[in-house]
Amino acid sequence: MSRPARPVGPHCMAVAVLLAALGPAALAPLSAMAQTTETPATLTAQPPPASPQAFGLEVRSSDEGIRDYLTQHLDLQRYRSLSDLDETELARLLRDADVQARELLGTLGFFKPTLSWSQDKSGNTGSLGLVRVDVDTGPAARVSEVQWQWLGDVADDPQARAQLQAIEQQWTLPAGETFSQNAWSRAKNQALRQLLAERYPWGRILHSLALVDEPSNQVRLWLTLESGPPVRLGALQISGADKYGATQVERLARLPVGQVYRQNDLLEAQQRLVTSGFYDSVFVSLDAEGNPAQAPVKVELKESLRQKWVLGLGVRSDSGARVSAEHTHHSVPGLHWRSVSKLSVDKDLQSASLDLLAPPDASLWRWNTSAKFDREKLFDVSLQSQRWRAGRTQLGERVDRSYFAQYDSARLQGDLQLQRESISANYGWTWRNFDSLPFPSRGLGVGVELGSGVTLGDQREPYVRWLVKGLGLVPLGTSLGRLAVRAEIGSVVSRDTSNLPATQLFWTGGDNSVRGYAPNSIGVSEADGITAPGRYLAAGSLEWQRPIRIKGQATDWESAVFVDAGAVANDTGQLQPQIGYGVGARWRSPVGPVRMDLAYAQALRKLRLHLSVGFTF
Repeated sequence: MSRPARPVGPHCMAVAVLLAALGPAALAPLSAMAQTTETPATLTAQPPPASPQAFGLEVRSSDEGIRDYLTQHLDLQRYRSLSDLDETELARLLRDADVQARELLGTLGFFKPTLSWSQDKSGNTGSLGLVRVDVDTGPAARVSEVQWQWLGDVADDPQARAQLQAIEQQWTLPAGETFSQNAWSRAKNQALRQLLAERYPWGRILHSLALVDEPSNQVRLWLTLESGPPVRLGALQISGADKYGATQVERLARLPVGQVYRQNDLLEAQQRLVTSGFYDSVFVSLDAEGNPAQAPVKVELKESLRQKWVLGLGVRSDSGARVSAEHTHHSVPGLHWRSVSKLSVDKDLQSASLDLLAPPDASLWRWNTSAKFDREKLFDVSLQSQRWRAGRTQLGERVDRSYFAQYDSARLQGDLQLQRESISANYGWTWRNFDSLPFPSRGLGVGVELGSGVTLGDQREPYVRWLVKGLGLVPLGTSLGRLAVRAEIGSVVSRDTSNLPATQLFWTGGDNSVRGYAPNSIGVSEADGITAPGRYLAAGSLEWQRPIRIKGQATDWESAVFVDAGAVANDTGQLQPQIGYGVGARWRSPVGPVRMDLAYAQALRKLRLHLSVGFTF
C-alpha cells in the first residue's frame, strides 16, 4: 500500500524532547554532583575526569557526504554523554532518530531510504555499546513538473513578457532534474532575483510548494510570483555632496527621471561614483515608500578629502620589492581639476607621472592632460622614455572614447644612445558587454587604438599605428565554468620605423599577454643579442576557468588551465609564436579578482609565477 504524497518544507526535522522522556530522575545525578565535602583548600588544579559515554554512534554509507551530513545533524549525538540512560530510553531515542534521519535525507532528495539500526556491545564504547546505522539512500527523487503562476502587472503587461519568459527558461530545477531542498531554495531565490532586477523591485514569492509522490519517487513543484506595480525612476535625493556639488553627482550617476527601474543601473551608478575618486563611500538605493510611477532614488555620499597621500610597499613577481607614493588633489586651486601625482620605484622600473582631469560636462566628456617619465629594464635592454598627452575622454556605461595629442620620446640602450621622438594624434574606443564587473562570468569586450603621427628630427617619417584587442567569456555551465578567449593584433604602417620611439612599437610577454615570459621580453632579436620592439604584433590566449566547490557548495575560488601564444616581428612572414601554458587559481577578493598563475615558457623551458589583481578591459 503506497503512502500518500506529502509536502516538503524547510523545517522538517523531528525534535526529541529528552527532559519530558526522562523525568526528574535524570536531574538527580546532576544535583548530587553539586554537593562535596571538600573545602576549597583541599581542591587540586587537576581537570575533572571526562564523563563516561552511554553509547557510541557510527553512521555507515557508501557516500561520504551522506555519512558526514547525518553524523553532524542527528540529534542523537547530544545524548551520548548521559551515562544513566537505560535500554528503554535508548530505544525511544532511536525511534526518534530514525524519523529524523529520514527527514534529513528527504531534504537531499532521498525519500525512499533503507536504514538498518543495530547495537554492538562487544567494544568499550559505553554502557549501552555502539549504535550503528547503515544507510542505503536509494535513488534520488526527480522533478516531474513545474507549475508557474504569475500575479500582478508582469502577468498582463506585454512589455514584461520577455522578462517573464527569461525567468521560466532559466529556471534551474526543471523537470527531470534531481530534487533537493537546497536546489529548490536556490531556484526560487534566483527566480525572485530575476524578477526584482528589472521593473518590479517590490515583487515577492506569494506561494511555493514541493509535493512528493513517494511511490513514483517524483516531486511536483508549484511557484506563485507576484510582481507588484512597475517602477520608474524619480528625482535623485542626494545627501553628502558638500565639497564637489550635486551637479557632478547627477552627471556621473546618469539616472534620468522616468527611466524604467533596473537594479543593475543603480549598481553601475554607484560604481561610477566610487571609481571617480571624489567619494570614499557611496550608497544608491530606491526609496521603498516612493510613488511607483516615479520612485525617488536616494544617493548617500561620503566625500573624499580634498588632498590625500597614499604610501605603498609591495612586491612584483618579476622585479621584487616596490615602493610607491601617490598624492591626489581633488580640486586644484584656481583650476578646479583633479591632479594625481605618482612615484614608483623597484629594481627594474622607476616611474613618475602627473595626471590632470577636469570635471565631466553634461555629456560626460572631460579634458585631461598628463606627463609620464619612465626608466625601465626590459628583459635584456634598458629604456628611458617620456610621454606627454592632452585631450578629452568620455567614460560611458558600455563604451569609452578618447582622443588626444601625444608626444613620445625614448632612448634604448645599445641604440647608439640616440633619442627617438614623435608626435601623433590618437583615438581610442572600448566597448564592453559583460554581465557584471569586476567579476564577469560571460560577455564580450573589444578595444581599438588608432594613431597617426610623424617622427621628429632630421628625417621626418609619417606613420600610422593601430591595435585591436578582444576578450570573450563563454559560459560552459554551472559546474564547468567558462572559457576565456583573448586576442590582440596590431601593426605600425610606415616606410621606415628606424627613427620611431620604442614606445610606439610592440613588445609582448608578461602577466596579461604571454605568461611564462618576462614582461616585454618577446620582440625582435637583433644581431647583438638585444630584444628590440617590432612593427607587427599578434597574441592570443585560451583559458578554462572552473569554480572550485567544497561538498557541492561554490567557493570564492576558481581553477584555471591556459595556453598563451604571442609573436613580434618586423615582417609578417617572420611572426613565430612563443608558447606558454600552465595552471592557476582565481580568488574573488574584496579588492577585485586576484590571479595566481604558474606558467611554463616552452622556448625557455622555465617556470614563472605571475600575480595580478583586478579586472580591466
